[in-house]
Amino acid sequence: MEQKKFDPNSIIGFVLIFGILLWIMYQNQPDPKAIAAEKAQKEMVIKETKTKELNDKVVAEATAAVAVTGDSTQLAQLEKKLGNFAYSATLPSAKEGFTTIENKLVKLKIANKGGYIVEATLKKFERFKKGSGQLVELIKDNNANLNVQLLTSDNRTLNTKDLYFEPTLTKNGEDQILSMRLKAGANEYLEYKYVLKANDYMLDFNIQSQGLSKVLNTSKPLNLEWDLKTYTNEKSIGYENRYAQLYYEHEEGKSNYLGLGNDKTETVEDVSYIAYKQHFFSSILVSDVPFTKAELFSNNLVKDDKVDTIFTKQFKAVVPLAFKNGEIDQKMNWYYGPTDYGLLKSYGKNLEDIVALGWGIFGWINRHAFIPMFGFLSSFIQHGWAIIVFTVLVKLAMSPITYKSFLSQAKMKVLRPEINELGEKFKKDPMKKQQETMKLYNKAGVNPMAGCIPGLMQAPIFYALFQFFPSAISLRQKGFLWADDLSSFDSIYELPFHVPAYGNHISLFPILASIAIFFYMKMTTGDQQMAAPTQEGMPDMAKMMKIMIYVSPLMMLFFFNSYASGLSLYYFVSNTITIGIMLVIKNYIIDSDKIHAQIQENKKKEPKKQGKFQRKLQEVMEQAEAQKAKDQKK
Repeated sequence: MEQKKFDPNSIIGFVLIFGILLWIMYQNQPDPKAIAAEKAQKEMVIKETKTKELNDKVVAEATAAVAVTGDSTQLAQLEKKLGNFAYSATLPSAKEGFTTIENKLVKLKIANKGGYIVEATLKKFERFKKGSGQLVELIKDNNANLNVQLLTSDNRTLNTKDLYFEPTLTKNGEDQILSMRLKAGANEYLEYKYVLKANDYMLDFNIQSQGLSKVLNTSKPLNLEWDLKTYTNEKSIGYENRYAQLYYEHEEGKSNYLGLGNDKTETVEDVSYIAYKQHFFSSILVSDVPFTKAELFSNNLVKDDKVDTIFTKQFKAVVPLAFKNGEIDQKMNWYYGPTDYGLLKSYGKNLEDIVALGWGIFGWINRHAFIPMFGFLSSFIQHGWAIIVFTVLVKLAMSPITYKSFLSQAKMKVLRPEINELGEKFKKDPMKKQQETMKLYNKAGVNPMAGCIPGLMQAPIFYALFQFFPSAISLRQKGFLWADDLSSFDSIYELPFHVPAYGNHISLFPILASIAIFFYMKMTTGDQQMAAPTQEGMPDMAKMMKIMIYVSPLMMLFFFNSYASGLSLYYFVSNTITIGIMLVIKNYIIDSDKIHAQIQENKKKEPKKQGKFQRKLQEVMEQAEAQKAKDQKK
């Protein structure tokens, strides 16, 4: 054995690298002056924020006092703060009042102070589980805020959320029309106009002004601020939080989302809608004329799903409202309702893009195949049985691909003895062994890649289904067997402790799916090992596959324990059917003797013309062999 020698060059190299790292660390040290400046800036922002909050408090208290007592001294003080908008404090509506508009689907409560929606309740949906008695409330207890920042012509900055609007409720047929006006005079106002139609989650929402061209500074657009902290509505907080995202559409139908991390910010242009998605429910602001830009913010509020159990995300958007001829006239819509693909698509505003169905071909499969198929099945049979029938149909559609995969494995299995002979014959020449193996494949009419191609063709189906089930709101709170909600986990036992990456409960469908995966891999792994020839210098695939027999079911067990039980049900049924198909194909369809005879017949014929890939691989091998022979002669 060759003795290891001391290599001074290596020591010098390590010393130089270490020195360079120290120099980089020194150069990147923060400047003390910059740190001090940043600290001062933060302190100034905090001070300004506190001053603003104090001023807002004074304004609110003075407004309330004027509304109650009509004190002229306080009114004069208020005019110094609010200018023309002090007029709103003299009206009877300048108090903590509310107006409710509702239909069969949604109930909305609008406050006099701020003029915005302070409660949004969905009448057809319950929180957590069926029969809980708690309706889904997208807005309640000050979790949402809508504010327009008013820049007045006399250099004041006011916030509509601190001022009182005057409500007027009328009807036009079955439509309920609520006008909320922030008045600067008898005929001068900023108006929020809500129009709620019968049997609809979408309402019209317009912001317009009248007679404010001299009251407001019209040289700059007004900033509309909308923020929302999303309440938890499902059993699994972590699962719900994974699908709670801020979506938006920009650039003529191009939709995107902000991301799942902490303090995500982005500024985008030409935004036609902003959607605060809470997995199965969404709050969406749609504009007829796209906002020229939108400043968007998203923050994850679930650091620990055992502790953070009230909210999932914090969303915020700031958009400009442009003046036209000295006035504001922004026509929009609000949507408070379920994240239902079919319902959202019916509005014709591309809102269905917020449903996570996957990109490219995966989304196409879901939109044009799985959603219509499952929707049809679930319209006349129970949802659990619909999943089973749906799974059978998918497996039948994929059965030709499954058959070709097994047929390829059977052919490789028949050739295994001859491949082993080549391995022994050219044991000392791996390159020659590869060349002869490729010649045998070509002569026998066997494509070694044929077993992989069907698997690749099935991958889009599997991924599309993985996206489909978590997005199917039709499964929410639909029971099947022991599962009371196919959109959530099917707990059969609550653990007295929490297992990392698993949770504090035991779900049964993931266990059944894991067992099915184990037996499926047990059946297929042996054939794959026998079919696949050993390769020199390659990892021992037999050992790796044996390990995967146990690792894959275990991963399934942990990964799906808190996922939708409908997805676990699908994988259980799917793998069980696959095992059945395999047994039928192996025992009644594929005949090894016939395959062997066919291969022997193929050998007698002229070899098939090689494909481009095989020909290129053969050329590479021949070139490598020629180079090896050349090197040996030197």
